[in-house]
Amino acid sequence: MNVRAAAANVLFQVVDKGQSLSHALPAAQKTIRPRDHALLQEICYGALRYLPRLESIANELMDNPLKGKKRVFHHLILVGIYQLSFMRIPAHAAVAETVEGTKTLKGPSLRGLINAVLRSYLRDQEALDEKAVSHNAGKYGHPNWLLNMLRESYPEQWDQVVEANNSKAPMWLRVNRQHHTRDEYLELLKDANIEFSIHPEAADAIKLASPCDVTLLPGFERGWVSVQDAAAQLSVNYLQPQNGELILDCCAAPGGKTAHILEHTEDTEVVAIDSDAKRLDRVYDNLERLQLRADVICGDARNPQEWWQGEQFDRILLDAPCSATGVIRRHPDIKWLRRADDINALAQLQSEILDAMWQQLKPGGTLVYATCSITPQENKEQVKAFLARTEDAQLQGSETENPGRQILPGEEDMDGFYYAVLTKQV
Repeated sequence: MNVRAAAANVLFQVVDKGQSLSHALPAAQKTIRPRDHALLQEICYGALRYLPRLESIANELMDNPLKGKKRVFHHLILVGIYQLSFMRIPAHAAVAETVEGTKTLKGPSLRGLINAVLRSYLRDQEALDEKAVSHNAGKYGHPNWLLNMLRESYPEQWDQVVEANNSKAPMWLRVNRQHHTRDEYLELLKDANIEFSIHPEAADAIKLASPCDVTLLPGFERGWVSVQDAAAQLSVNYLQPQNGELILDCCAAPGGKTAHILEHTEDTEVVAIDSDAKRLDRVYDNLERLQLRADVICGDARNPQEWWQGEQFDRILLDAPCSATGVIRRHPDIKWLRRADDINALAQLQSEILDAMWQQLKPGGTLVYATCSITPQENKEQVKAFLARTEDAQLQGSETENPGRQILPGEEDMDGFYYAVLTKQV
């Protein structure tokens, strides 16, 4: 398939059909040459980052919007505008290849329209670009509900969060200390001429100067290292797993935190539970590559009686289902798939899981509540409400009025994440 046509189809599936980018993109990659995978990813990610700006330009250039069965060609136009505006592809090649995409999409009659629209953009690019950022959605690349939430919740930092969300995410590695110390693995990266920096707080984390194929990483297939953002790696700092304990990783898929717990301990029984059987396949894959073992269970965290009849856990890591508003730079489709009213529903679900998991924690045990969200409702407000209704819960390491730690996107070049440490009184 023509790469631009594949990109247009991905945007159509995400924006019009509500499919996630993580589902639509791999399906599209199967239809093109492997050497074009990176180009397809760049176009799809970039177009979703700057969607309102591209839409604004397209609307200015077209008398009548493309509707119904022609909607995919609207997205083909967005693909063309994105290339001309943000990529270093020569303009004539970008236009020609985008117009050629009409063949694959079975719309040869639209060749003339798409060619004319893209050439019109090239003629009036400066004026069109200026108009496209004259409104908030185009200027900031965020839906209004999300922008309003950021401004209200983070009046001093909201613009930095927006900038981070619209940036490309770095590639962070987690060294498997069962094989090497971080310093030992740094030497292997030097030998491979791979540039890096380290994190001041996440003891196993390494940031690559440039993302690379995992096959180029020393010992990746042998389980020496994994790809995981530094913010997610901080989970072990807060959980503090000890040798020989019974530990639950709740909502565990894709299994990075499960593996990290096992890499830090010996003779530890780790139970990994998730309600999505398909996502649990990635947990199995990760454990197999890392040569680690956990008890993996498919089940609803709100009903532990259905999947766990064992003893209470020493520690529980509850990485709760959330809006994922902290990882937009890795998943720009979140901006357009998530809705304002999703937050209430997610907060209710989190509350139910938190109450259920608390019953599975031993007296004296530790529960770490975590999300990759930056909405206060899912994080500090959630924990405050839990503390108010739970007599034997005690907050550790922070004040009750402002509980937990909120990491914002871009902080130490990490994803947005939230952690609160709770202990159960004896």
